[in-house]
Amino acid sequence: MGYSRLYCEQTWQISGLSIRNISTSFVRQSVSSKEHVNGVDIHYEKTGEGQHPILLLPGALGCGRTDFEHQIKGLSTNKYTIIAMDPRGCGESRPPDRDWPVNFLQRDAEDAAALMKALSYPRYSVLGWSDGANSSMILAAANPGNIISLVIWGGNSYVSEHDMQLYKAIENLDNWSPRMKQPFVDVYGEDYFKKMWAGWQEVQQEIFNKRNGDICIGSLPNIKCSTLLVNGVKDALVPQDQPLFLQKHIVNCR
Repeated sequence: MGYSRLYCEQTWQISGLSIRNISTSFVRQSVSSKEHVNGVDIHYEKTGEGQHPILLLPGALGCGRTDFEHQIKGLSTNKYTIIAMDPRGCGESRPPDRDWPVNFLQRDAEDAAALMKALSYPRYSVLGWSDGANSSMILAAANPGNIISLVIWGGNSYVSEHDMQLYKAIENLDNWSPRMKQPFVDVYGEDYFKKMWAGWQEVQQEIFNKRNGDICIGSLPNIKCSTLLVNGVKDALVPQDQPLFLQKHIVNCR
């Protein structure tokens, strides 16, 4: 889980995917809809009509609007069709409420694959942030024929004892800054946000105890697409051993 939001005015080129993360002042035409996949209604926001579909997967507790405002506004709508997905239990993909089985990231990846199939996008790129980066890696490994390229930041393939200490330090939401806390409160309300955050903390402990901290280590060698790993050196929740491990074990990663 990454702590800081990614914001820059830099253009990245990867397998024909040009990403400029910028903020713009105009309002774009978008379609907000739901698709019934894997037994739940998954909400997504679609922007653009370009030939290159891009799926956006948000971070822990996040949704398309909380995590990807700049991408939704800044990516070319002529080149790309942008699909910002709210994972089940998050954003407008409710009901059901978010629950936290130990394989919740695998489930999110399966939902994402099912959504893109239902929307008739057989080939697409994926941008994943924080937990969305983790589910993106699982998605890419399980569906190599569908993924054109992958951009990930703030992700981790394992949970270490040091990571658990970092999570414990931010467990109390009263210690969060208003800038970090308010976007979630605006979407969920105080009570549901607290419930979700407690569930996320508990499942990290479960992953650490029951899976020896393994989130998706086994998926990494099976990622075949070109992968851009963006690393925030000041990220308070993702120590530098995490991106170095990803870079070492994802074949086409830079």
